[in-house]
Amino acid sequence: MPEGHSIHRLARQFTSVFGGARLAVSSPQGRFAAGAARLDGHVLEAAEAHGKQLFLHFSNDLYLRIHLGLYGAFDFGGDETFAGASTIGAPRRVGEREVAGDGGAGYAGPPEPKGAVRVRLVSDHGWADLRGPTACEVVTDAERAKVLARLGPDPLADEADGSEGAAEFTRRLRSKGSPIGLLLMNQEVLAGVGNVYRAEVLFRARISPWRLGRSVDEADAAALWDDIVHLMNDGVRQGRIITTEPQDREDAGEPVPPSEAHYVYKRTGLPCRRCGTAVAGTEMGARNLFWCPACQAD
Repeated sequence: MPEGHSIHRLARQFTSVFGGARLAVSSPQGRFAAGAARLDGHVLEAAEAHGKQLFLHFSNDLYLRIHLGLYGAFDFGGDETFAGASTIGAPRRVGEREVAGDGGAGYAGPPEPKGAVRVRLVSDHGWADLRGPTACEVVTDAERAKVLARLGPDPLADEADGSEGAAEFTRRLRSKGSPIGLLLMNQEVLAGVGNVYRAEVLFRARISPWRLGRSVDEADAAALWDDIVHLMNDGVRQGRIITTEPQDREDAGEPVPPSEAHYVYKRTGLPCRRCGTAVAGTEMGARNLFWCPACQAD
């Protein structure tokens, strides 16, 4: 599932490519035809992300709310003014990095829709196609506020490097009696972290995934928040998740090879990069979990 850094990159790309433009909105697949009609012909005024939720704000005071889920992804294209990734979305489709655009060479308008395109947005200079989202709906400002009210703090919010986000995350985490490996994936505790960041930040903090939230002291919780903020901002800048430090990689080349990008995620049975113990894997909350039994002993 795309994690929060990808959704924030989507918001930035929509702002860059479509901000201030009047958009033709359609649903080639047909499932979103009624919603598309409510947005068609209106100006995209803003794009914002909170955790894994994307909100596109239109000039008629309606929002397009999108949650990509496990399979959702956007494809983009445009003329020579288009700059950005050509695909951002589900790792199952495009991996944990984005696919770069081609600069719009030979652009002649949007192509014929391929596959089940839930929604297509077209400006004078570019287009975006959405396939496979978990959620795609038109909401009012009040409905958007209700969605946001259910979510925990976002490590990529503008104010995330201050004390307020850390304090709220710490409060929510330490109020729960569930394992921290579950709580980091609970969007009501922390918005935007998914399976990759969950495994990697716990390893970097040397915290067992089974430690209960209420057993995490305030200093450890604050340090965990700071590292999540740091790593996810790196993810926004680079368009992929890289959590390893240079001294822990066998291959110091740039760009960082995919095989060197993570400490424990999808490395079951391989030696820990720091202590040599075999990385372990199991399921927690119906998702695969990875950790080092020695570095993260409870």
